[in-house]
Amino acid sequence: MKAIYGLYGEPAAAELAYKELRRAGVSENEITVMSSEPLEEYEFGRGNRTTVMPWIAAGGAALGLSVAYLLTSLTQQSWPINTGGMPTVTNWTNIIIMFELAMLGAATATVITLFVSARLPRRLPEFYDPLISQGKTFVGVRNPPQASTSHIEQALRSAGPEKLRIVAS
Repeated sequence: MKAIYGLYGEPAAAELAYKELRRAGVSENEITVMSSEPLEEYEFGRGNRTTVMPWIAAGGAALGLSVAYLLTSLTQQSWPINTGGMPTVTNWTNIIIMFELAMLGAATATVITLFVSARLPRRLPEFYDPLISQGKTFVGVRNPPQASTSHIEQALRSAGPEKLRIVAS
């Protein structure tokens, strides 16, 4: 993996580096920005917000609701009791179980999606610097094209990094 990155003490300097990289022709998906705190007020903190997690949670809830309905109705039909002419299976008596299993399905699907999308458990990303945990903001490009390496390095230097590193391995 080859990489070029800079560490910046101020988020404003990291945003300047991000904008310079964009001007140098690097696409938003190729730029990696890491920080020890959320920086949503900056341009690089607002990108890539789309997620399918709400849909997966709704699917988990629907699955839980279906399982709960089948569990309660099949149980009541398997061991019927005399209800005095009323239906054996009534959703009003099963609604608590159906609600609880729907919420269990939604919560379980959300947690599994979180672990998968965050690629957990893992130690550290392969593209990381320990100074991030000391308040520095990391801006870098992984596997840059050979032709644009000097442009990327110049864009990162223009923002005045505290540390600029080129990794070639």
